[in-house]
Amino acid sequence: QVQLVESGGGLVQAGGSLRLSCAASGRTFSSYVMGWFRQAPGKEREFVTSISRYGSTTYYADSVQGRFTISRDNAKNTVYLQMNSLKPEDTAVYYCAAHNRAVFAGAFDYWGQGTQVTVSS
Repeated sequence: QVQLVESGGGLVQAGGSLRLSCAASGRTFSSYVMGWFRQAPGKEREFVTSISRYGSTTYYADSVQGRFTISRDNAKNTVYLQMNSLKPEDTAVYYCAAHNRAVFAGAFDYWGQGTQVTVSS
């Protein structure tokens, strides 16, 4: 089992940047596929991006493609989300997630508590 703690959220103006971090507990971080999701007020939680165990494969939602970058540092048990060119519609609580299923596109089983990102216009 893995525990996840996000940080780095905050208030930023449209066009600005933020970098989120997600620190994971345990010694087997590299065995987990990691992802980021977000949930805006009144909306369902949606997928943002994911990264394979050693970072060779990434996948992005169309809405963030070209603006957000996911990366990981297995030596630090941390996954990052670099968010550039932020838009007001990116405002949401951002959640870090993990799974260790056999397939990259498996369902996520472990979740952080979330960090708020607010983008002002």
